[in-house]
Amino acid sequence: MYLVKAPFFLKLFYPKSIWNKSRKENKIYLTFDDGPIPELTPFVLDTLKQYNIKATFFCVGENIKKNPHLFERILLEGHQVGNHTYNHLKGWQTTDAHFLENIEKCQELTKSNLFRPPYGRAKKSQLAKLYPDYQIIMWDVLTGDFDLSLSPEKCYKNAIKHTENGSIIVFHDNIKAIPRVEYALPKTIAYLLSKNYHFELL
Repeated sequence: MYLVKAPFFLKLFYPKSIWNKSRKENKIYLTFDDGPIPELTPFVLDTLKQYNIKATFFCVGENIKKNPHLFERILLEGHQVGNHTYNHLKGWQTTDAHFLENIEKCQELTKSNLFRPPYGRAKKSQLAKLYPDYQIIMWDVLTGDFDLSLSPEKCYKNAIKHTENGSIIVFHDNIKAIPRVEYALPKTIAYLLSKNYHFELL
């Protein structure tokens, strides 16, 4: 179960986290979780290059270790990276000490002040320790590309229907998202550019 548009009650639960940027300007923020992986990251980067836009990649540390050339390409092409833990841990099911150690292990690779908890799940006690050093980036629009039952067409509609000024949009850079990302990402970018949105880094 997931909600495409981030609900108000979640924003209340994590009030110091960033769910969206200013609604006054037609700027949007494209983000990718979980990579880098050879099966999808090159497609994502090629698509971003085709449209000359930049995005933010919340990388899993073990995937950086496995694919350092792809991580380097992300940086060389002017994109932003964030910390997504080393092993894609669920904060709710992880002790504070282990969760924070795992983030620090990933931080040795990303060297970023941006953090997104996997699944958007972290204990308030964990986030309290992170807020002094990190911007906790959540999202405004969840495309649902990770949902194996979701059609690529519906994924695309999710992305464009709910995006507005200041939206932080989440796609996934993982294997199960491949068919939906390959279909929806180029169409989403083209549509949003046609509506005069500007893609920005966080």
